[in-house]
Formats: sequence, C-alpha cells, structure tokens
Amino acid sequence: MKAKNTNSKKALQVVLVVMFALISFHGNAQLKGGHILGAMGLQSGTQAPENTVSVYVPAYIYTANCLRNGDGDNIGNPDLTMFITGVGANYVSDFKILGANYGATILLAGASNTIQGSYIDSKSNFAFTDMYVQPIQLGWHNKKADFVFSYQMYIPTGKYELGGSDNSGLGMFMNEFSAGTTLFFNEKKTFHFSALAAYEINGKKKDTDIKTGDILSIEGGIGKTFYCMNAEKTAPKGILNAGLIYYFQYKVSDDKIPVGSFLTLEPDKDHVSALGAEVNYLHIGCMTQAGFRWVSELGAVNRFQGNTFFITLAHVFSLKKK
Repeated sequence: MKAKNTNSKKALQVVLVVMFALISFHGNAQLKGGHILGAMGLQSGTQAPENTVSVYVPAYIYTANCLRNGDGDNIGNPDLTMFITGVGANYVSDFKILGANYGATILLAGASNTIQGSYIDSKSNFAFTDMYVQPIQLGWHNKKADFVFSYQMYIPTGKYELGGSDNSGLGMFMNEFSAGTTLFFNEKKTFHFSALAAYEINGKKKDTDIKTGDILSIEGGIGKTFYCMNAEKTAPKGILNAGLIYYFQYKVSDDKIPVGSFLTLEPDKDHVSALGAEVNYLHIGCMTQAGFRWVSELGAVNRFQGNTFFITLAHVFSLKKK
C-alpha cells in the first residue's frame, strides 16, 4: 500500500512538472529569485555607522497589475498582492578588514501570496518564509564616496512543495554577492548618488531538478540630505533624506525546467526596470528612523509588472563607550 502511494505521488509530481513546463513554454514564464527589489534605495552604497545595532521592521508590498510576454505585450491582468514583513537586525563593528568596517545582517520574515514565477496562481496565506542571512558586510568611508561589499544567502526555511498552492518559500538555497557605492557631490555629503549591484546564484528547487537562472539586480537613487535644526538652531534634531530611486533586474542565465528524461525547457530570460521616490527621516534624540519607498515598474519582459511599496521602521542602538 505504501509503495502504491509513493508511486502515485511521483506520478502526480511528474504531471505537475509537465503542466508547469508547458505553461512556462507557452507564456515564456520565469522562475523568481529571492532578491527583494526595493529593499535598497538612497545611499544604497553606504554602510550604517560603526558600533551600532539597528533593529528594524520592514513591510514590503508588491502589487502586480499586468503580465507581459517576451515582446513586452500585456497578456494578463492579475489581481495579485505579495506581502512580506518580519524583524531584522544589522550590526556594524569597529573591527577592520582591508580597511573596511565589518558588519552582518539577519532577517526573519513571513510572506503571503509568495510569487514563485510568472504565473498568476501565486496566492497563499501568510506564513514563515525563507530566511535572509548576511554574514559578511564590509563598508569603506571616504571624503567623496562610500563603498560596500557583502555576501548574503537565502535559506529555504519557508514551506515549499512542487505544485503546492500554499508555498511560502522558493524551495532553494540562494547565494548572492553585492557591491556598490555612494558618490557625494559636495563637502557636506548632502547631495548624493548611489548604485548597488547584486548577483544571485540559485540552487535546485527541493526534490526536483528545476533550477532558477542567475539574476543580476541593480538598485540606488539620487537624493538630498536635509538637517532639521532644533529651536535654538544650535544642533540638528533630525536628518531627512529625499530623492528619486530606481532598480533594474535581469535574468542572466536561463531557467532549467526538466520534462521527463530527455527534455529540458529553457524559457526566454526576463528583465524589468523601475523608477520611484523615497523619503526617510532619522530622529536623533531617540535614534528612531522611518522610511518609505514607492517604485513603479516599466519595460517588463516575460514577467509581472506592477508597483513596489517598502516601509521601514528602525531603532538604532549605539555600542560606543560613554
């Protein structure tokens, strides 16, 4: 009886793989990676100050308003909203590696309607999703520019089953390397432009030979920093950043979707670009920060196109000895 159930499950999996592959081939659908676009914006190439721990609560909302094919034509109007929130922490030390401050980040989050790829049936309840861990984060600070380099991984802790309707994770281990800079155009560093490039290398999905292609993401912005002075105008009570932000994402290598023993589908690669705005404010007295980003996508090919909203609340703890 057990062997019969095992065979039935395998047969079902084969059918699901074939169905997904045919849908992918027909619509040039793409598999999604773990990188969350919109998580970085103004001063994306700048590390937080040394000897600090920032505890933050992000809220990511992505609303898809159309699905575009390989020619960029609209082939569907999904009613899909993906939501992610959780609790994270970022640590920056005074320990130096190659002249850079060492830091690390972790994020534990939950997600609903996790988008697995470019197909409309991506609805699921809110549940624990894949874990984000950044064990290596290096930051350099110069008079005219800041630089960052990091390695991060996405650990498949969210629920995933091939063909499952309630998946909260992507079912694969993901490695990612990032490097970026923030350029300052004046001595006070109040006018700046940033760019951060991230290259994501994806493993095979759980219990399958399905493999998402490598993904390149570029994020940043151009903005202005304003110092909000106290009533006596003797010291700043807050720091306000505002400006325009952008992101690009390109599938660098083809997805691999095996069908049977002799055929592997490789759908056309996808890409998207986006423009938007950001404003964030740090209250110096209580060292609490709030930020808001809105980015509207355009020029999508072989993927969803929509709007990204990213809200962040954070508190910064200083580790400096008084």
